[in-house]
Amino acid sequence: MQAWQGIPEAELERPKGLGWLLLTFRLALIASTILTMFIPLIILRTVGKKNAGQLIVKLACMGSLFFMGIRLIRVGKPMQYAGAVVANHSSWLDIFVLNAAQKVYFVSKAEVREWPFIGMIAKHVGTVFIRRLRSDAINQKNVFLERIFLGDKLLFFPEGTSTDGRRVLPFKSSLFAAFFEKGALELTWIQPVTVNYVAPKSKRRNWYGWWAEMGFFAAFIMVLSEWKQGSVELIFHDPLSVAEFSDRKELALAAEAAVFAGLKLR
Repeated sequence: MQAWQGIPEAELERPKGLGWLLLTFRLALIASTILTMFIPLIILRTVGKKNAGQLIVKLACMGSLFFMGIRLIRVGKPMQYAGAVVANHSSWLDIFVLNAAQKVYFVSKAEVREWPFIGMIAKHVGTVFIRRLRSDAINQKNVFLERIFLGDKLLFFPEGTSTDGRRVLPFKSSLFAAFFEKGALELTWIQPVTVNYVAPKSKRRNWYGWWAEMGFFAAFIMVLSEWKQGSVELIFHDPLSVAEFSDRKELALAAEAAVFAGLKLR
């Protein structure tokens, strides 16, 4: 068993007995919810109704969490400003959770665009695909600026990787650079959000966590085959005005501190 950040890789539970039936049932409900809303989403985005399209994404994610049996608790309010939302990243569930609480556009690594099925969905919901390479930094900055000037609210994970949900890794400041460009500095805000998962009773505290080399499929079926689910709490902190910070590193540190302050290690 390998260790990552001092944490042993967790052993993922396999579905047992009726767990396989529950898994199949939930998968069918989630898939039908997503596919039912996918066609109107494409139509709305094609005719330029982006805001209505993001509402559909939000509803689809709310429905998916409901069928999973995971309760969503929201503390605070999503900001109405242009800019970005930044959060700690600890589970494959984060995409459903953060989309269910607000209308945002995720920033994702470019490889996701090529994933079967998931890549197609990500593309049509307006995901911003980037390559985290120094050679691509200028292009990445320009893409961010274009979306910000369109009034889009982006969402990214500055840790750069997922954790066990029991810690916040140092925020990488590179993705904050675009917000300090001329024209963006005065109109953009950053809202830190803390994601706190509460595992089902009798399960390890980091049961929803997905880190190191843990397989996505194994983690996915483990959660969906469990009858008694836990909950997830989103804490929306006060938005940070980019204009009040001297540089991207100072802003990244402030956002990291806010997210860490909301982490509940119960």
